[in-house]
Amino acid sequence: MDIAHLHFLVAHADPHERRALAALLAQIGACRVSEVRDGPSVLEALAAGSTFTPPIDIAIVDLDLPGADSLDLLRHLGKTGCGARLIVSGSQSSDLLFSIETLAQAYGVELLGTLGHPITAVTLKPLLANYTPLARRVHAGQVQRFGFDDVERGLQQSQFEPFFQPKIELATGDVKGLEVFARWRHPEHGVLGPAAFMDALQEHGRINLLDWAMIEQAVARSRWLQDIGLPIPISLNTAPETLLDPAFVPKLVACLAQHDVAPDQITFEMPESATLNTDPDFIERLVRLRMLGIGLAIDDYGTGRSNLQLLARIPFTELKIDRSFVDGASKLRPLSTVLRSCLTLAHSLERQSVAVGVETRQDWDFLQSLGCTYAQGYHIANPMEATAFPPWLADWRQFF
Repeated sequence: MDIAHLHFLVAHADPHERRALAALLAQIGACRVSEVRDGPSVLEALAAGSTFTPPIDIAIVDLDLPGADSLDLLRHLGKTGCGARLIVSGSQSSDLLFSIETLAQAYGVELLGTLGHPITAVTLKPLLANYTPLARRVHAGQVQRFGFDDVERGLQQSQFEPFFQPKIELATGDVKGLEVFARWRHPEHGVLGPAAFMDALQEHGRINLLDWAMIEQAVARSRWLQDIGLPIPISLNTAPETLLDPAFVPKLVACLAQHDVAPDQITFEMPESATLNTDPDFIERLVRLRMLGIGLAIDDYGTGRSNLQLLARIPFTELKIDRSFVDGASKLRPLSTVLRSCLTLAHSLERQSVAVGVETRQDWDFLQSLGCTYAQGYHIANPMEATAFPPWLADWRQFF
C-alpha cells in the first residue's frame, strides 16, 4: 500500500520510541509524520478543527500516555468523533489488547487494530493495508422527514415501490434471492429512503400500510420475474404487528393466488427482538406461514437479546447477521469473533446464514473462508428498481 500521501500521528511518552516509530514509518514510505507525547495532545491533534494541517489520517497511539488514561482517551474520541483511523500499541498481553479492540469498537472509534511491542514493519504493514478513508458522515438533521398525512397520501397514490438487493450464494456466485427495500418515488423530491417516512408510520402505528403496499407489489414483481425466466425468491421485512393481524395469512394467500406465485418464493424477515415475543398468536402465525412453505428469516441478528432457547422455538429458515458484525470483520478481531459465533450458531441449528453489509472484496473473501451461505451488500449491488435487475444480473453472470 502506498502511504506517502497520508499524514501520520505518533503518540508515545518516550522520545526515543517516538523517533524510532517515525523513522520506521519513513522507511516504509510515509512522507508526513507528526509526533506528540501525551494524551491531551492526542485529543487536540484529532479534534475537529485541529491545527494539524493536513488533518491526521492515521494515529498510532501508545496505551501508556501521560495526562490521560488510555481508556478515557478512547471514550473521549468515541464521544467527540475522530477523523483519523487509530492503531493502539502497548506492552500489554494479547488478551488485553483484544479487549481494547472490543472497547474501541463499542465506543465507535475507527480502529485499524492493535500492536504489541516492539512494533516492526512486519507487524505494522498489515494494519496499514486495512486503511480506507472515512466516509463523510451525514447528520440526521440533513435527512428530510415527512409527516404522516404526506406519507399516507403517497401510499394512497401508489408512489411507494419496492427496490431489490440481490442475495448471493458465496460458494457459487449465484443469485439466490432478492430483498425488498421500500422507496418513495416522491413527485418533488425524487427517490426517498426509509429515513424520510418510517418515523411517521411508526409513530401513528400504521406500519402495516407500508408492509402491505410492499407485499402486494413485491408479489406482482415476483410474477413478472418468473414470466421473463427469472424465478428468484423474494424476501420482505415485515413488522411483527403486521404479522399479528388475524387477516394476515388469508390476505397473503389470496395475494399469492392472484399472481400465481408459490409460497416458497416468499420469505418474511423480522427483527431479532421479535423472538422475545411469547404471544401464542404470534408464534402460531409463524408456524402457519412455515406450514404454507413460506420462509422466515431472523434479521439484524446479534443486536438483540435473544438466546438459543428463544431462537430454537421460532421456525426460521435463515439467520441474517447484522452488518455491524460483517463490515470490517476481516480486519478486526472482535468483529470476526462475533461473526464466527453467529455462523456457528446458524450451522448448529441447520439454518442458512446470510451476512448483511458486505462492503468490500475483503469482507466477501473472509466470509467465503468461514463457510457463510449467502452475502448481501453494496460490494455486490445497491437496491435497484425491478426493471434494473435483469440487465444487472446479465452483467453479474458475465463477471462470474
